[in-house]
Amino acid sequence: MIGIVDYGRGNLRSVEKALEKVSFEAMIMTAPQDLQNVDGVILPGVGAFADAMNALKRGEWIEPIIEFARSGRPFLGICLGMQVLFEVGEEHGEHAGLGLLSGRVIKFPTGRKVPHMGWNSVSLLQPSRLVEGIPNESFFYFVHSYYALPENSKDILGTSDYGVVFPAIVGKDNVWGAQFHPEKSSPWGLQLLSNFGRLVNEYAALSGN
Repeated sequence: MIGIVDYGRGNLRSVEKALEKVSFEAMIMTAPQDLQNVDGVILPGVGAFADAMNALKRGEWIEPIIEFARSGRPFLGICLGMQVLFEVGEEHGEHAGLGLLSGRVIKFPTGRKVPHMGWNSVSLLQPSRLVEGIPNESFFYFVHSYYALPENSKDILGTSDYGVVFPAIVGKDNVWGAQFHPEKSSPWGLQLLSNFGRLVNEYAALSGN
């Protein structure tokens, strides 16, 4: 079972429907206790970094999410949900993130229209179970004004270019993030969600859940 975190900052139903389309069961989680009932988690997100972290704090999600991710269970952040995986976000001042990945989230340099909105190709830099079956330079749908700057280049699985080359897919161990919206990036976005679903099912089978 895949849990989708409902903290008031994401396109929950769109993600749920996309998972259903690739035959994976999901539940929208409205309280941290729901984490006990799932084998993998998706953290969606739309809006500002600080607002997202404040919403997670109000809902008492932060420590349970960190504990879940550190348990080794598959975890995927989408768009803003990817950005808050990092240690610091610079939107409207510096704000602490979840710290599951090392690095910070910064604004696109001046000279480009923001938000970056629309379809962009993604250059895959290294193999990952998350991107199996996805051709290099496939197109995905983006909407964002800030981008992640990982401390470790090994955490960058794929990049895109919007006047500056930025991480489009990140990952370390069991924690991954997609800057684009896979639920809006058919067919390759659906392939990524299907890959994540298989990782969740494998974890569940190994753990006996």
